[in-house]
Amino acid sequence: MKKIAFTFASALLIVFTSCKDAKKGQEPTDLEATSESAEMFSIVQDSTKVNFTAYKTTEKLPVGGKFEKINFKKTSSGDTAMDALNGTEFSIPVGSLFTNDATGTRDPKILEFFFGVMKNTEFISGVFKVENNKSSIDITLNGETQNIPLSYEMDGDTKITFSGIMNLENWNAMDALESINKACEVLHTGKDGISKTWSEVALQAEVLLQKNN
Repeated sequence: MKKIAFTFASALLIVFTSCKDAKKGQEPTDLEATSESAEMFSIVQDSTKVNFTAYKTTEKLPVGGKFEKINFKKTSSGDTAMDALNGTEFSIPVGSLFTNDATGTRDPKILEFFFGVMKNTEFISGVFKVENNKSSIDITLNGETQNIPLSYEMDGDTKITFSGIMNLENWNAMDALESINKACEVLHTGKDGISKTWSEVALQAEVLLQKNN
């Protein structure tokens, strides 16, 4: 009887030891492997570039410019670059405007006769949105907040270029537009003798993200 009991106990010990060794050497599950190798994306704040193109004369001649500074008030990370950008809040100091005008007169005019005519224009603020694979930004300017749909192109999985069209009438900015057109009347007059500044402004932003393991 003792012999049978000893044999049974030995068998249990062998089985238990075998199971323990197998567990110790087994490969991680797919879920565990995914968790360990997953990469998170976050924005590289100092790398973002914001450009715009305004238009003058009835021929719609382009006038390019950019804002040299953008402040991020709220950022996050995500499983994809677009997830990381969703909900990002930013503000752009209007004083960082730069149009590369050789005469040095254009930027002061825009600041005084365009932005200076609006309400609360020390900053242009915004929120980036992603919903159903579509992107847009809510822009606050002249005391108004309106949405601008964006198209985008990806260069790899960490660089994105966004494009959109801002129609100034949506921000009640026609008085400001009339003001800058009057201040630049001669320069905005085309071959037909008509002075015109368009309410349409093309926007482009280049955003760089980084992967964080």
